[in-house]
Amino acid sequence: MLRSRMNGTKATVTVEGSRLETLWLAPALPKQPTIVMLHEGLGSVALWKDFPREIAERTGFGVFVYSRRGNGNSDGLKGERSVEYMHHEAETVLPALLKEVSIKHPILLGHSDGGSIALIYASKYPTSPRALVLEAPHVFVEQLSVESIAKIRTEYETTDLPKKLGRYHRDVDGAFWAWNDIWLDPRFRSWNIESYLNCITCPVLVIQGLNDEYGTIRQVESIQQHIPSAEVLLLRDCGHSPHRDQPQMTIDRIARFLSKLRPPEMKLVRSRRTT
Repeated sequence: MLRSRMNGTKATVTVEGSRLETLWLAPALPKQPTIVMLHEGLGSVALWKDFPREIAERTGFGVFVYSRRGNGNSDGLKGERSVEYMHHEAETVLPALLKEVSIKHPILLGHSDGGSIALIYASKYPTSPRALVLEAPHVFVEQLSVESIAKIRTEYETTDLPKKLGRYHRDVDGAFWAWNDIWLDPRFRSWNIESYLNCITCPVLVIQGLNDEYGTIRQVESIQQHIPSAEVLLLRDCGHSPHRDQPQMTIDRIARFLSKLRPPEMKLVRSRRTT
């Protein structure tokens, strides 16, 4: 039964006239919470790899994954991204998508840009999310981020990076340049969502790699300052993607955090790995 459940259901959902690819992993038992996964700037359903299945196995919760417009196998973007692109995703697209798939109170698990989108959503709709799990979220733009994104631009132009990313995106050039161009746009340097954090009332877990090439501990410190109840996991020997660099520690901590949301009659599902 668990193996069958973990195969997942793929579907296309239309939001704002654009088709978004989605993946649904059903919960172990009915009426359990749903984790909605929000990928990084260059992420997609496929780039999460086994992480959604592992989280579903470990928690017993449902897991819903989707690729934002312009990424993965979702429809392409219509024009250039604006400085407010994460705000539009959080305040307009995500609410419409959740309504379309009948998820009222999600647990938002966001990575990088996805973490920022989760924060904006939780500020705009504070009674909606059950909790936030944030991997390497951004709340303001740091010089380190700009320098690293400029570096990856050069790599994209001079190495086989387009081929590698092409495994995860139908239009790899469109996905890359939409993300890279807006982050390197001088207008984006003033992007800041710290004022949004005071409105967030749900439980929050922040996971940050101490070797993150796209953000420093200052991002975490700002979140803690505005949300004193936020829990934090700092990981050594870990870069921008804790679920890839330190998968076991990341999954263990997420599972413990989410166990507090579990009805007392449901026990934690033990991790099962297939070979």
